[in-house]
Amino acid sequence: MEEYHGLSQSQVLQRQQAGQSNITTAKSGKTEKQIILEHCLTYFNLVFAVLAVILLLCGSSIKNMTFLVIVLINTVIGIVQQLRAKRAVDKLTLVTAQQVQTLRDGQWTPVRSDLLVLDDVVRFGPGDQICADAVVLRGSVQVNESLLTGEADAVEKQPGSQLLSGSFVVSGRGVAQLTQVGDNAFAAKLAREAKADPRAAKSEMMRALDKLIWVMGMILIPVGLMLFYQEFKILQLGVQTSAEATVAALVGMIPEGLYLLTSVAMAVSALKLTKAQVLVQDMNCIEALARVDVLCVDKTGTITEPAMIAEHVLPLDGCDYDYLEQLLTALYGSREPDNDTARAISELFCGQSTWNCTAYIPFDSKYKYSGGVFEDRGSFLVGAPEILMGQYFEELQSTVTQWSSKGYRVLLVARYDRLPQPDRPEKPQPLALILLTNRIRQTAPETFGFFKQQGVTVKVISGDNPVTVSEVANRAGIPDAEAFVDAGTLQTPEQISHAAAEYTVFGRVTPEIKKQLIFALKQQGHTVAMTGDGVNDVLAMRQADCGVAMASGARAASQVAQLVLTQSDFAAMPQIVNEGRRVINNIQRAASLFLVKNIFSLCLALVCLFTGWAYPFMPFHLSVISALTIGVPGFFLAMEPNYERVRGKFLPTVLRQALPGGLTDLIVVLITHVMMISFQLPMGDSATVCTAVLALVGLMVLYKVSVPFDLFRKLIWGAMAIALLGSFTLLGAPFELTISDSRSYLVLLSALIMAPTVFYALQRLFEQWDRLWSFLKSKLKKK
Repeated sequence: MEEYHGLSQSQVLQRQQAGQSNITTAKSGKTEKQIILEHCLTYFNLVFAVLAVILLLCGSSIKNMTFLVIVLINTVIGIVQQLRAKRAVDKLTLVTAQQVQTLRDGQWTPVRSDLLVLDDVVRFGPGDQICADAVVLRGSVQVNESLLTGEADAVEKQPGSQLLSGSFVVSGRGVAQLTQVGDNAFAAKLAREAKADPRAAKSEMMRALDKLIWVMGMILIPVGLMLFYQEFKILQLGVQTSAEATVAALVGMIPEGLYLLTSVAMAVSALKLTKAQVLVQDMNCIEALARVDVLCVDKTGTITEPAMIAEHVLPLDGCDYDYLEQLLTALYGSREPDNDTARAISELFCGQSTWNCTAYIPFDSKYKYSGGVFEDRGSFLVGAPEILMGQYFEELQSTVTQWSSKGYRVLLVARYDRLPQPDRPEKPQPLALILLTNRIRQTAPETFGFFKQQGVTVKVISGDNPVTVSEVANRAGIPDAEAFVDAGTLQTPEQISHAAAEYTVFGRVTPEIKKQLIFALKQQGHTVAMTGDGVNDVLAMRQADCGVAMASGARAASQVAQLVLTQSDFAAMPQIVNEGRRVINNIQRAASLFLVKNIFSLCLALVCLFTGWAYPFMPFHLSVISALTIGVPGFFLAMEPNYERVRGKFLPTVLRQALPGGLTDLIVVLITHVMMISFQLPMGDSATVCTAVLALVGLMVLYKVSVPFDLFRKLIWGAMAIALLGSFTLLGAPFELTISDSRSYLVLLSALIMAPTVFYALQRLFEQWDRLWSFLKSKLKKK
């Protein structure tokens, strides 16, 4: 039959040519063409193009169109950086891509999941994610479909049963034939539905930026039309002057570089992480990493080396060792292991056994045991002692605790006359204890020491005995490791929520309880990252704000994680967290520079509309000030080290940082403008004086966001100050920044003295407000 021979190479080629490959648009990401078009065809680029055409038609100087040069440079930088990041991520994605055992031309061979085609015959085992819809041909597997349906219970799949893409194998092995691939598969359809809601795929910062840009975009057109009408019709300033003033106001209101700066910074961050062998599967996780204050880790593979070692087998009640050897060899030595525990035991008991296993019981993470039924010998289970012994556990508790307290993972080998049922428990015959251990990673104490210094709380969530996990965590240097709890005793959401807040180590945790613990921590206001490498970690990683998987672990874990450590080295976590903090802190710092100009330009335009004043700036002047106090320094500052934990929401934080500068600009420019009008000074002088005010305030804001200074920041600030000084002196004539009336120098001097005073006063006012607001919030919380 074809299903046991697989497809031939010619059949595979036919299906590839017919578009029946397992390539999904949801996973393939943006093409290079899409990236280029996305950066070029933006709403604000269209606005800039229209403004440039208006100036051209009005006969304005080419200098007033220099904002197009800035837009072009921004666009090119954005395209280049994002293409570099995409190519680096694509290369690493190929290295870590899922390899599926596939039957072709009668031979089993590993094939990358995106190279599979319709009707391919594949083989799945524990930890594998189902990469396309399929039907089981032979074998039996337990499949978790919770990522698709939300139902956590594993579903038994026998020959003829349907396998849905996106689900993953918990236990068992089976051969299946693909029935739907690519965009026709179940998971791909769900992904398309999720993409219909753009908010679902964006972080808090990106949603805030979208909202800000949407609001500014809506304001631009009506404000621009009203301002032009006032300048041209009411003030009778002529078409060219009116157009130049209107364009200057609109250019100042557009946050043209902010969204680009954010995209570039995120792309550069992804590129840096990729070079560090960290695969970024979701860019939004970079922001989540910056805000992480709770890190949940599994014991095995994170604190310890992934390889488990079976060190000792301790017979109980005089059980014969040869008897145990025959039993364990029959259970583990003659079949492919289902998980790391089985692999460790199989290395100790390999070969052939004379015992005949009539029914094998695969490991179940919910009940935490595996076993088998043997002809004329009874049923045997290997698993957690307290689970297998149930109400009789006290008989072994002291012995188990003795070894657990030394950091061993203890398993019980028990015999039953018949398999126990929940409604009719049976007392087992304990035969032996198996002592397993994982070596603690050499870098673990240093890594956990870093998180302690950074104020990040570490929680250890494991399926092992809580005493064992606590001892291992203590040896790894995790603070408060002695605060442990058996998750089996947590029955209600209230108990889980209380335990999440009070305990550090959680033992005997099922996948569902792991998920609930993560949910409880998030409900308590924490930003949670979860690291793991097994199938039992998948639900928790999906629930966390950021899931981090070890590439050496189960494929299902890598598929759902936002970050994959391709070297499976937990010691990389400090670098990853620092990178997230660096990016978001610097974006927030640079964003405040951009918003100073936007706040000022919008408020000044509205004031001019209500007072009937002419707008005092030229487009070229605002382009120079924006480049030297915002664009250039903002770009360099966004790449600086800054590893403090991010606090607060993005938009309120940057608005708070930008308001003192924006309001200082507005107050001083308005006072200056009134003085210029009162003294009947030339409009050209007024533009020069007001531009000088913007330059000084821009330098003060740049100084504020650069604190604390280092050599690099001093160089940046000094270079911008020199460039601005040169713009007003050496380049004053070509930049039209000249003064024709000597009285204007007195106004300029007054404005330059006034600006620092106003800025300092507003800073103190906002600081007092912050203290008052914090005090009121603390009082409200106590009530």
